[in-house]
Amino acid sequence: MSTWREVADSAPEFAERVREAFEAHKHKTLATLREDGSPRVSGIEAYFIGGDLWFGSMPGARKAADLRRDPRFALHGPPLILSADDPAAAPGDAKVSGRAVAATDPAEIAAMLDARGLDPDSFRDSHFFKADIEEAVLTRVEGKAMTILLWRPGQDVRRFEHA
Repeated sequence: MSTWREVADSAPEFAERVREAFEAHKHKTLATLREDGSPRVSGIEAYFIGGDLWFGSMPGARKAADLRRDPRFALHGPPLILSADDPAAAPGDAKVSGRAVAATDPAEIAAMLDARGLDPDSFRDSHFFKADIEEAVLTRVEGKAMTILLWRPGQDVRRFEHA
């Protein structure tokens, strides 16, 4: 399992830039797989807490059922490349994909909620997941080029440029 801490330890500058892009706005977009294999896209919040990238859902949400059946996911931060007046000043467009690992330890969930300033009793039936990260991508405009930075476990960050 590649935790967020492993991304940050192996590529600290890259991880900081991805985190900055994710944290620029509260809402993200999560893609999961429906039972028939078709994609489901849902709005979601995600947080970096204790070395992990956490996300969750309300009780009974279809995205949670999707992830429990097939843990593959893609998480897209708010697209900040083209929304900024000065694209080069935007933190970038961040994406993380991998497998969702259901969090089941009540103490661990309580600590995560406490770190967010939330009452664990208010989220008793909610579903929480930690990301097992297989890939992280940051896309940015740098000068007149589109720059893509790609991280995968056990590899150096790769850089691609498109003019």
